Amino acid sequence: MDKLPAMNISAGNSSVDRRSFLERSGYQHLDHGDLKVLIPVVLGIICVLGFTGNVTAMGVLISNARKGKLSLINALILNLMLADGLVLAFAVPFKATAYSRASWTLGLFVCKTCDWFLHSCMAAKSFTVAIMAKACYRYVSNPTKQVTIRLKTILVVLFFTWLLACVVPIPQWLFSTLQKEGNGMICVQAVPVDAHDFMSVYAKVYPLLAYCTPLSFALLYFWKAYGRCQRRSSKTQNLRTQIRSRKLTLMLFSLTVAMATMWLPQWVAWVWMRHALEAEGAFPPVLFTLSAQLLMFSISLVNPLIVLALSEEFREGYIGLWRRLTLRKQPPKHKPGPHTPTAPKSPTPRPETSAHLPPHQPGRTEEKPEKQLDQCGGQQESPTNKDGIVLQDVEQFWQERETGSQSQENDPIPWEHQNPKEEKQ
Repeated sequence: MDKLPAMNISAGNSSVDRRSFLERSGYQHLDHGDLKVLIPVVLGIICVLGFTGNVTAMGVLISNARKGKLSLINALILNLMLADGLVLAFAVPFKATAYSRASWTLGLFVCKTCDWFLHSCMAAKSFTVAIMAKACYRYVSNPTKQVTIRLKTILVVLFFTWLLACVVPIPQWLFSTLQKEGNGMICVQAVPVDAHDFMSVYAKVYPLLAYCTPLSFALLYFWKAYGRCQRRSSKTQNLRTQIRSRKLTLMLFSLTVAMATMWLPQWVAWVWMRHALEAEGAFPPVLFTLSAQLLMFSISLVNPLIVLALSEEFREGYIGLWRRLTLRKQPPKHKPGPHTPTAPKSPTPRPETSAHLPPHQPGRTEEKPEKQLDQCGGQQESPTNKDGIVLQDVEQFWQERETGSQSQENDPIPWEHQNPKEEKQ
């Protein structure tokens, strides 16, 4: 998609020199000094903002999965965000470096793997969207049906998606190599003579396999799913589920349309370059090629914004995650609310801890609560009225009886305190 095959063309004039240079070095070297600064800066902004958005989206999806909200559609959205994050973390920085320098200084390994890695991530996104469309259609067809998919099944689906995505662009890795250009090196695709026929067929099949077929399949199923969402349910209890499925379909459909439209110019430039090589025609303009590259990388920035704008569940998870990361945990302040009673009901006090103790009298020693507990043993608590308030007279009576300090004149039960000898007399 990015580098052009190297061909043996004699440099008879300046136009032929320019054509040979483009065929061998591709797009990564810019003649204009302003573009050498502007393009890396734009790519850097896309990289930072897009990577932050995708990491945040992945954090929200992983948090929801840990709460038991794991589903095939959420796993596919997570895989889509993962592919975007990988593009922004590993492909975009190397592309920005290649744009800003006059020769390739990143080594052979990066030369062979950079474009292959970018193609693999983009193909994985395309296949993921196709599977997502099929899963969305099945969900919309019967939203009330509870479908339980095991984690093992989801991992198998994602594994084969990435396996196919890594196998399809293997020629981008096989034919990439370094060639000497002047005082430096350039990264090109040097296609051997024996492989020209294969690459001619591959240049026609690869766009159909990686772009046209998956996205056409996805758009078809999303359109059918959206048509089903427009049918109103006869049962009121299914109305909420229908609204939720409609919002989900609209979000996934928007992701597919954004990816298809923003990726299309890059494929036009890719096919145009291959056709120009075979027919010896004109190459696409440099500004068109650069704009197509920027649009393709901007997909990774737009996807989390679409999910944030159209998914209420994601917005709630994003707000919760942001609060957990930014706010410190503070002890809750107990403030009386509008329904809090001004005088809370006091619990029934025990005799030994009552606040309504009799006034202190001289010559009377007060005992500690522990001693009182030992003396009381298993006696009953002091009587209270219906409102839970201890009656003072009753409490004083029990206090005097327990401490043995009541006088003989006011003793209501004198027979308990008489000596046996006095009774005989």
